[in-house]
Amino acid sequence: MPRERLPPLNAIRAFEAAARLGSYVAAAQALHVTQPAVGRHVKILEDWLGVVLFVRNARGVTLTPAGHTYFRATAQALQILTDASLQVGQLQHERWLRILCGPAFASRWLTPHIAVLRDLRPDLKIAIEPNASFTAVDARQADLGIAFGLPGEFSGVKEVLLQPVVFAVCSPGYLKQMQGPARPEALARYSLIHVDNGQWWNSWFAAQHIKVRVNADTSHVSNDIALSLAERGQGIALATDVLVRRQLGEGSLVRCTDVAVALESYQVLTPQQEVTADVAWFIDWLRRTLREEFPEAAG
Repeated sequence: MPRERLPPLNAIRAFEAAARLGSYVAAAQALHVTQPAVGRHVKILEDWLGVVLFVRNARGVTLTPAGHTYFRATAQALQILTDASLQVGQLQHERWLRILCGPAFASRWLTPHIAVLRDLRPDLKIAIEPNASFTAVDARQADLGIAFGLPGEFSGVKEVLLQPVVFAVCSPGYLKQMQGPARPEALARYSLIHVDNGQWWNSWFAAQHIKVRVNADTSHVSNDIALSLAERGQGIALATDVLVRRQLGEGSLVRCTDVAVALESYQVLTPQQEVTADVAWFIDWLRRTLREEFPEAAG
């Protein structure tokens, strides 16, 4: 039906209220209008439809058969409009915190802390987007980013959170094949798991003044995948305590050499726009929580 053929909404509201409450007086009180106004609206609707909707009596009004049919339809339609209006209003007032971060940090540290965040900010909704390759944060995509890398590698750095040491890990079974912990320079003889073309491993060796160069046959991009492969006994991966403290405690991963060096840092990136109160609160919580859990990396 074209929009111009729709009956007046005020007339429908008056009719629905009178039908639901059984009188013009009660409908007028519910709608905060006068009783004659309700009567006029119902008369307009009856004329528009060409049918009689009510039988008037001393006790109020009674629906005619046509009125019963029309009341069921209008009551349902008004309820749909009410529900939709409430839903849209709630969506407008929902507060979301959109976080961009590396897949390993997302799954191995941030996600296990979500319950704590919900307790602290129950009215704040959180969306985590794992991304292994971002170097800046666009406000259309996220409210902040948590990146792991070298100084100057990212744009919009708000704060440096931690600089944890990097060490080599493998499964207990793989360590047994190696016949125990090895010297760092000897690790190149084993199956190294890469997240790039070999640069991270080469940086790790170079930080110890070890003249070893390796190249990746396979790059897994995400450190989460690399660490999962290490847990399954597929080789040796580089890790930080932030990512594998639980696995080291459970014994699914072990350190295959005692050497650890500080390379990259965890950094908070923000868009160019001024951060919101929720973003500022989250960054403060993130800083405090990470430094409480990993005080040795806070310097």
